[in-house]
Amino acid sequence: MSPAFGAMEVEHYSKGVLLEPFVHQVGGHSCVLRFNDKTICKPLIQREHQFYETLPTEMRKFTPQYEGVVSVSFEEDEDGNLCLIAYPLSGDHDNLENLDNSDCEPKSKLLRWTNKKAMLLENEKVSKEWVRQHRKEEKMKSHKLEEEFEWLKKSEVLYYTVEKKGNVSSQFKHHNPWSMKCHQQQLQRMKENAKHRNQYKFILLENLTSRYEVPCVLDLKMGTRQHGDDASEEKKANQIRKCQQSTSAVIGVRVCGMQVYQAGTGQLMFMNKYHGRKLSVQGFKEALYQFFHNGKYLRRELFESVIKKLTELKSVLEKQESYRFYSSSLLIIYDGKERQEVAVDSDPEDLEDLSEESSDESAGAYAYKPTASTVDVRMIDFAHTTCKYYGEDSVVHEGQDTGYVFGLQNLIDIIKEIRDESSE
Repeated sequence: MSPAFGAMEVEHYSKGVLLEPFVHQVGGHSCVLRFNDKTICKPLIQREHQFYETLPTEMRKFTPQYEGVVSVSFEEDEDGNLCLIAYPLSGDHDNLENLDNSDCEPKSKLLRWTNKKAMLLENEKVSKEWVRQHRKEEKMKSHKLEEEFEWLKKSEVLYYTVEKKGNVSSQFKHHNPWSMKCHQQQLQRMKENAKHRNQYKFILLENLTSRYEVPCVLDLKMGTRQHGDDASEEKKANQIRKCQQSTSAVIGVRVCGMQVYQAGTGQLMFMNKYHGRKLSVQGFKEALYQFFHNGKYLRRELFESVIKKLTELKSVLEKQESYRFYSSSLLIIYDGKERQEVAVDSDPEDLEDLSEESSDESAGAYAYKPTASTVDVRMIDFAHTTCKYYGEDSVVHEGQDTGYVFGLQNLIDIIKEIRDESSE
């Protein structure tokens, strides 16, 4: 395993890491980028950075691991295409030497920085003709994306048919609409500010989807209140309106984004926050059911693990004095990869837990046996979090975040309802 920046010739140049869109981002307006297979990065917001550096020990298992800070810049080529790169903060090389950078890809696209400008492509043997062709292809892709974004604005739930040939997980990068949208907006913001600023701080965080082959991700906006204490009157009114017009005000939770692989139809399903805001409480319950259903059967084996982790998180948050997690989200993640088939006549013990769907006539000689599956539950997005330990805050709250805990309890109750109803 090679260190992230340990081999850099700091005095002469820095070898930056080319950042790519994080293809499993399903919600939020802040752009999340892929640093390597196990690490993502996002723009540093001081309040969120402070949270990660000071969060209570008992909360760490419910948040992504914090891995440091990098500086991110961009270069614009002659065709107007932008690329983002990350490199160590000045004087921070020692702090990042333990970060595994062995899987940063593509290796051939690492950027070499000099005092004047970045030189594209470390491999100097690449021909100029290849570079021109590459730029031409990227420009064509850019135009295609712009057309797709216009269509996406009108589409809140999308289905993409997955090619049977090839890896399912690799096809997320071509289809995830929210990830592409956030990436384009981030590039545009940085381009507009280029005259005034070309370096940004980003925080490095654990990639929670890295352990899954086909990540199914549910992003839930938690709590009955979303605006921070420092919000303007206009922002405050806007956030209150969104809560009142969604399930946030009623049950303290709403859908902010979702991606699910439906093995039954061979499709990827994406749901964005605009659709989530329109859902009634019953619609929210149906969306949860859809998240745990792969198009063939309900993933019942996931329920107990999810309920256990949500209950544990609720217990932890009930003990957090003065914390308020305004506008934060909760992620639920599991692997959508199909389970292995088990022969119906192989062993009686193998059939004990077979689901109802797999026991009908269409199952034939084989059926699906639920297997142990890892489910992750994590809190993310702490740009508006506050607590009494943040000395600069003018408002100090007392007790637990009742709005967030209220949402957690309702979420637990609804998942239990789905579990119980599906077993009847």
